[in-house]
Amino acid sequence: MQMSLNKGEETADCPFELYEEEEFLTPGQIVAELDKYVIGQGDAKRAVAIALRNRWRRRQVHPDLREEIMPNNIVMIGATGVGKTEIARRLARLSKAPFIKVEASKFTEVGYVGRDVESIIRDLTELGVNMVRQERESEVEETALANVEEKLLDLLLPPLPEKKPSKSGKRKGGYRELQLAIEYDEEIEDEDERLANKWERSRLRLKDLLDEGRLEDSEVEIELDTRPMPFLEVLSPMGLEELDSSIIDMLEDVIPRKKKKRKLPIKEARRILMQEEVKKLIDFEEVVQDAVERVEDTGIVFIDEVDKITASGSRTGPDVSREGVQRDLLPIIEGSNVPTKYGLIATDHILFIAAGAFHESKPSNLLPEMQGRFPIRVELNKLGEEDFVRILGEPKNALIKQYKALLLSEGAEVEFRPDGIREIARVASLANERMENIGARRLHTVLTILLDEVLFSLPESAVKNLVIDRHYVVDKLQRVVEDEDLRRYIL
Repeated sequence: MQMSLNKGEETADCPFELYEEEEFLTPGQIVAELDKYVIGQGDAKRAVAIALRNRWRRRQVHPDLREEIMPNNIVMIGATGVGKTEIARRLARLSKAPFIKVEASKFTEVGYVGRDVESIIRDLTELGVNMVRQERESEVEETALANVEEKLLDLLLPPLPEKKPSKSGKRKGGYRELQLAIEYDEEIEDEDERLANKWERSRLRLKDLLDEGRLEDSEVEIELDTRPMPFLEVLSPMGLEELDSSIIDMLEDVIPRKKKKRKLPIKEARRILMQEEVKKLIDFEEVVQDAVERVEDTGIVFIDEVDKITASGSRTGPDVSREGVQRDLLPIIEGSNVPTKYGLIATDHILFIAAGAFHESKPSNLLPEMQGRFPIRVELNKLGEEDFVRILGEPKNALIKQYKALLLSEGAEVEFRPDGIREIARVASLANERMENIGARRLHTVLTILLDEVLFSLPESAVKNLVIDRHYVVDKLQRVVEDEDLRRYIL
């Protein structure tokens, strides 16, 4: 089969619509990227990798069948600190799609005070619009910079007036008063030509100075919008929302903008002019259209603490709204149209990933309809001493690398020996066993206590080279580990 077909082109051998899209990561590549930041949890990585790749696969299918392919939503089950949130955070960067992380416990059933679940989709759409806008801004940045440079040159050296000089020898625009560095070309007899020649040379000289950054503190006079942007809100079916800035722009005839001239350094003026130029070069309607398509086709919602909205049977009072939140979530997860200020957003193909510890409840405590909306379940393993050893040193953002960088900023070099790393992992694992198991987050606590004295004494401390081995860790943490009361309140 030939894979060089243009978008929308079909053949008898291939009835599907093929797209020339940017190369997307395979499931194996996605897992490999997640491995750089998350230790273990292979099943969860495989599940999200397949789900993410399926988003790309669906877009390659013929439109008639594409609409029938629904996402396989996922529930990740595991204690706190085992990597659920980290997987979601890294997934957002890999997906290059609108992504939002929310906590289920912050939402309430309709009729209760709090946020309604439809705000999830409104926030996701807003993120999508911002994402597309940033992409468009980067595309027009070069053109905008060139336009801003021309405007700055015009402010430094206004264009020559079209009229000829008056008999008094003074021209409109004050060019006789300008201190130009380049002398007249005496070979040119016509005065207008000499002046134009002189102006062109001066402009080139100013451009060179501007490019070299030697005029950043020079002041120019620009017009600023002195009318404050009104904070308008409207009561819509979605609730009280801020009025879109594009609608506010349409009110300019009623509330005209006032301009005021102000002198600013070029470095400040450039920033203001850049914002204006970028806004002129971007078609906001196209931005919104593209963003809505991305949200509907590739959007991802990560719902954390989903176990907090289950009815465990052991709670009463305000928790009666928990199942109500689930009922409100059902139509959004199943597929419905949510009204936003950018129009209706269809949620049929948005991928939902839920996560929860499920200590006091089980996934089976969710409403049966809710369980059916999350057909894929993966359980994340608890972390032990060996996992902590790997977490401390292997990931690209490992804690040890972070603390080394922090101390190096003060001129101190720290070496973590293998036996010292293992002892840190042992203490963290022991603390999790004897107290509440908070997973890898315990490593933050242990390292902070271990390096407390060093972090406080720098930069005054004379010690600039530190070796952390097993003896150092035992010496610093032994009292805390052995004293149950200290351990309870410090670790």
